[in-house]
Amino acid sequence: MNESAIKTRKAVQKSVATAADEPSIITLGCRLNTYESEVMRAHAGAAGLKDAIIINTCAVTGEAVRQAMQTIRRVRRERPDAKIIVTGCAAQIEPERFAELDAVDHVIGNGEKMQAETFLALASGGGERVRVNDIMSVTETASHMIGGFGSRARAYVQVQNGCDHRCTFCIIPFGRGPSRSVAAGEVVTEIRRLVENGYNEVVLTGVDMTSYGRDLPGQPTLGNLVRRVLKLVPDLRRLRLSSIDQVEVDADLFAALAEEERLMPHLHLSMQAGDDMILKRMKRRHLRQDAIGFCKEARRLRPDVVFGADLIAGFPTETEAMFENSIELVRACGLTYLHVFPFSPRAGTPAAKMPQVERREVKARAQRLREEGERALSGYLDTQIGLEAEILFERGHFGRTAQFAETTTDMQGAAGELMQARITGHDGRRLCAEVIN
Repeated sequence: MNESAIKTRKAVQKSVATAADEPSIITLGCRLNTYESEVMRAHAGAAGLKDAIIINTCAVTGEAVRQAMQTIRRVRRERPDAKIIVTGCAAQIEPERFAELDAVDHVIGNGEKMQAETFLALASGGGERVRVNDIMSVTETASHMIGGFGSRARAYVQVQNGCDHRCTFCIIPFGRGPSRSVAAGEVVTEIRRLVENGYNEVVLTGVDMTSYGRDLPGQPTLGNLVRRVLKLVPDLRRLRLSSIDQVEVDADLFAALAEEERLMPHLHLSMQAGDDMILKRMKRRHLRQDAIGFCKEARRLRPDVVFGADLIAGFPTETEAMFENSIELVRACGLTYLHVFPFSPRAGTPAAKMPQVERREVKARAQRLREEGERALSGYLDTQIGLEAEILFERGHFGRTAQFAETTTDMQGAAGELMQARITGHDGRRLCAEVIN
């Protein structure tokens, strides 16, 4: 069972354990979904929605949709009397598919799930069974005052939603709609509230975060937003970014990386491939050398920075030589964390109509790419032995460094607590550390 499936099963088990008179939420997919689940939790609680399980789905791959369907069926078996409400990207893109399931009571869209009135209607018994409107008609993304999250380790704040790009493999713009940003003042207010409630780390999230601000007056950039947050919320200990598109990084973000110690030295990059022809067929906005150049410059400005990256294995027309270019990109960029996707065609995307790589070969290449990632991670962990690091605890003995390295310590810490530790070794995946304060 892969890591994603394990997390899904744990989420289902947690939902089953939730009291029947409380709404429970199962979150699949990205960090933005995590944030939106907390908004729904607040709306559902305020509406008095009881004995309900909300499943917030993902549609990034065909496997993600399959897991959503599997989760729904499992929840229905284990909570036969619960009201099952399905939402998220998969529900937005294929509402009829989920409406056909007898296990599902309601299907709501990505726009509707953020509205308090949706949950008031569901709680009163008057909600439509399927309420999914045209996501392309949504032109604004409002801030939602979230005072806390299920975990005390870190908080997520949405700064942007949607995407105006049309990568040939991606269905997400049809689940999220056009790019739209949250005004900087609202972002600052929400982060200030979270810090007042005890959060030491905040993660900025979005679908295409580096497009931030283009729809706002004055067209502020993501870098401008980052610097404003750090200036206006001086008590925030850690600010972290979720996935960014390296080709769109602005001068202010480079400057913040170099000058702001509270901006974490960990960037997750939307690279997708290391071969120029494949990148063109993906309709990406960068070439191989652009990615290498970005990592070189970021490392020059912030020597301790580490990079994660999304990479797709077995994209249509990919030859062995093209795939090797992706393997070599891991080394050329000095990537540390790989998020590997074996290509799976999504109906409605141009890539689904391109000549496909044989499935067995797709899986084999994905495995080779993961193995390269394991070597890269182990090599990075080697360099940390003997150093001191500030650990943000997530649970028990487990936490993460500023570079997001998983760390097991000799002492337990409360979720969200920061402690200084000395790195003593690693097991190939996690650092081992001794707390020194």
